[in-house]
Amino acid sequence: MVCLQGQPSGAAHILLRHLHAGGARLLYHGDFDWGGLRIAGVLRTVPWHPWRYTVTDYRALVTAAPSLSPLTGTPAEAPWDPALAPALAELGVRAEEETALDLLLADLA
Repeated sequence: MVCLQGQPSGAAHILLRHLHAGGARLLYHGDFDWGGLRIAGVLRTVPWHPWRYTVTDYRALVTAAPSLSPLTGTPAEAPWDPALAPALAELGVRAEEETALDLLLADLA
């Protein structure tokens, strides 16, 4: 597991490329907000698959979460799931990674 803590550095890109070249399957999960979508887009330089980071996952988190912050900022695309960005715009709330923490930890167990 690699935690990038926001915008990936050059070193993070190199690490991920090396991991992929070595046979690692890369999965990505980030915040469900415009910034998270932009970070995911930047990481498309290495082949990754969404890890609970699709429109279905977003809608489920929004339904289950008691209160979420309003979505702000400039919209971004989600080429791995073209329905995700329109869903963010429609529902107008952001779901931080911590909202999905129990699900992610269960996947790792």
